Amino acid sequence: MNVSRFEVNLFGENVYVLWNDATHHAIVVDPGMMRPQERDEVVAFIDGHQLQVKRLLLTHCHVDHSASARFVADRYGVGVEASPLDAPLAQHLPEQAAFFHLKVEVSPLLIDSPLNDGDVIMLDDDEIHVLATPGHTPGGLSFYIPRKGLALVGDSLFRGSVGRTDLPGGDHNALIASIKAKLLSLPAAVTLAPGHGPATTVADEKSFNPYLQ
Repeated sequence: MNVSRFEVNLFGENVYVLWNDATHHAIVVDPGMMRPQERDEVVAFIDGHQLQVKRLLLTHCHVDHSASARFVADRYGVGVEASPLDAPLAQHLPEQAAFFHLKVEVSPLLIDSPLNDGDVIMLDDDEIHVLATPGHTPGGLSFYIPRKGLALVGDSLFRGSVGRTDLPGGDHNALIASIKAKLLSLPAAVTLAPGHGPATTVADEKSFNPYLQ
């Protein structure tokens, strides 16, 4: 499995494209593109590599991670998959955009297919394990790919920090508990790829993250 990252929007959000260079099958994770040129960049990559988008996954339903979810879903004929616990956030994308004074046109987002803790998604021969990591949002998810030694953790965890919990639905105690139970329990060498900023590892966060000591 290949993993390509695109940094988009004013928040420096990471869009991930998971893809198999043999079958050209792909999964898009957290398409938060807000500007036409950002959409064009991701589309150019997908189309230029002749990828067939099979699924669209959201770690959570904040607008900076889902602004282009419906655009990607409609363009490639897939459904939006996310935790049903984040459905209220998805329905209020316009209000989220207004709260942050974003000049982006978004509509209420419908979650087409629910993702739940323990689900296993396949991209050809690669398993993607769905881990519930609530706290940043009620329905926060992480996606762990054992064979790749990689977990896409959304805004649950960052290098040396954790996600904010002061937005509606945030719960700091729940966040710390879910990080320790679901992410720090992964093998030490696993790479943690967050929704913003650089990647880190389980070992480093166990040793150096001041919020997790």
